[in-house]
Amino acid sequence: MADIKYYDVLLKPVITEKSMNLMGERKYTFLVHPDANKTQIKEAVEKLFEGAKVEKVNTMNVPGKKRRRGYIVGRTAATKKAIVTLTEDSKDIEFFEGI
Repeated sequence: MADIKYYDVLLKPVITEKSMNLMGERKYTFLVHPDANKTQIKEAVEKLFEGAKVEKVNTMNVPGKKRRRGYIVGRTAATKKAIVTLTEDSKDIEFFEGI
C-alpha cells in the first residue's frame, strides 16, 4: 500500500444537489484518493479543517463508466467518494459556506 500523506487524501469536494442537502445534517462529501481508508480520511478532515471533529466516515467505490469511440470500448477512471459526518459540537467546514 502506498504511503499517503493527509494532504493527499482529499482530492476535491462533491458539489451536487444531493450533497448540498446533506450539509444540513452535518454531512460533507469529498472525492478521495482510491487507496485511502476511513481512518486516513478522518485524520485528513480534522487536520485540514480547523475545529472539525469527525463522528463517522462512509466510503463508496464508484466504478468508471463505459465509453465508446467507434469500435473501441473503454472505461473512464474509477473514483472513491467519502461522506464525512461531523459531531454536534464541532465547527462547520467553512469551505462550503459560500456555495
